[in-house]
Amino acid sequence: MHVRFNSCIGTPVLEEGGDHALGVLSGILIHPDTGKVEGFLVHVQGLMGKGDLFCGSGDIVRWGTRVYLRSASVLAPPEDRIRLQVLLNDPRTVLGQKIRTESGTKIGRCADIQFNTDVMHLEWLFPRKMFRWGIALPVSDILEITPSAIVIRDLVSKVPVEEGVKNEESSAITEMETGVVLRK
Repeated sequence: MHVRFNSCIGTPVLEEGGDHALGVLSGILIHPDTGKVEGFLVHVQGLMGKGDLFCGSGDIVRWGTRVYLRSASVLAPPEDRIRLQVLLNDPRTVLGQKIRTESGTKIGRCADIQFNTDVMHLEWLFPRKMFRWGIALPVSDILEITPSAIVIRDLVSKVPVEEGVKNEESSAITEMETGVVLRK
């Protein structure tokens, strides 16, 4: 299933076979180099007060209108996951990060993402600039994620020139793109 993260915030998290919610989804952890969804933060309210616990994406059994975990014991404070400390301290984030092209054009900030719940992998970025949503960007357009921005390919589309076209404008475009001069 393909879902946008903003629509998942507040989704109840339950133990497989259980009928009461352990908490609600409140955050996501994405590996900036691979685009893999490592896991989610689950906001819980307990006897000791409120807090966010971490749930690895491998511990999720089913995803629908509710998220089902294989056991309630998989929820733990993020600091307890030693393997994740490098990612948790990495300044390269996806959500909220500035997006720009490789030539420096500002696209906006990543306000939402879409991921696949079957393979837990990032698919789309949804930029927002001020109050306007931008055009969705596929993950395949990402060149790198730095601490200051997500760098994507330039958004220039090349229109192929058909052979046999004899007007001067198309000859000039062909010459600029290929370096080949067409003779009339």
